[in-house]
Amino acid sequence: QATAEVVDEGPSWAMLNGHHALPYVTAHRAMEIAIEKARSTGIAYVGVMHTSHFGAAGYYANMAAQQGMIGLAMCNADPQMTIPGGRGKVLGTNPIAYAIPTGDENQSVLFDIATSAAAANKVIRAKLMGQPIPEGWLVDGDGLPTTDPSVFPGQGALMPMAAHKGYGFALLVEVLAGVLTGAAVTKEQPSWVPDIPGDPPGNTNQGQAFIAINVGAMMPQALFNQRMGSLADYIHQTPLAKGTERIYLPGEMEWDRRGAALKDGIALPTDVVETLVGLAQDVSIETPLFQQ
Repeated sequence: QATAEVVDEGPSWAMLNGHHALPYVTAHRAMEIAIEKARSTGIAYVGVMHTSHFGAAGYYANMAAQQGMIGLAMCNADPQMTIPGGRGKVLGTNPIAYAIPTGDENQSVLFDIATSAAAANKVIRAKLMGQPIPEGWLVDGDGLPTTDPSVFPGQGALMPMAAHKGYGFALLVEVLAGVLTGAAVTKEQPSWVPDIPGDPPGNTNQGQAFIAINVGAMMPQALFNQRMGSLADYIHQTPLAKGTERIYLPGEMEWDRRGAALKDGIALPTDVVETLVGLAQDVSIETPLFQQ
């Protein structure tokens, strides 16, 4: 059974070889190490190579926030995104997330994004559903904007969010999670997505990077929480634009949805339920929790 291994480290940093172990377990351990080191050094970085996509980056960033620290998590990916002025796939969607403690472990400021204008799975889903996509998500093989998802992943490429801004963030992630860790970068990276042509997922060498900032090492935690509360109040008191009912901090809407889901369950699209039930039936697993 594959297990991630610390191959080099210092007081405030570590490098892990994931050995293609389950990426979620590897990422969880990497952030744990970053948090442990940040307790004594104030800030810590942990990089991982020989791994695959770790799911929701925000989960790992929030691990730090639950310990009263500021957390960042990111990973690089195979090229599926173009860059301003270019044509074809150049960089991955390279997700990045941050989480900031507020004194309430269930209400951290939490921001988790792909650096593309839209995540690849949204385009693939629209393609499967036979639906057009919004303008600004995708370019065709000539580098021209298109609303036709069928050109992806063949000749089409995702557009970076906010043009050069998303491009700049994607490049930063490529450096921190790819170049610095020894993982594969750009076109060295095979696809981990079954719908996208490439080598089998087991051959991926994606990189991950995690940063933990120990707030308590720099100011009293209570003072930080108080200042964060004042900042949150300032944001919430923003005059509302016409038609807007509420101002949200990053992650606040998702925390509200989490609370509702814990109470009432998670509403899934019919096609997703049908797919999950079908997979369960293939391996003779009952699905009593699903309610059509």
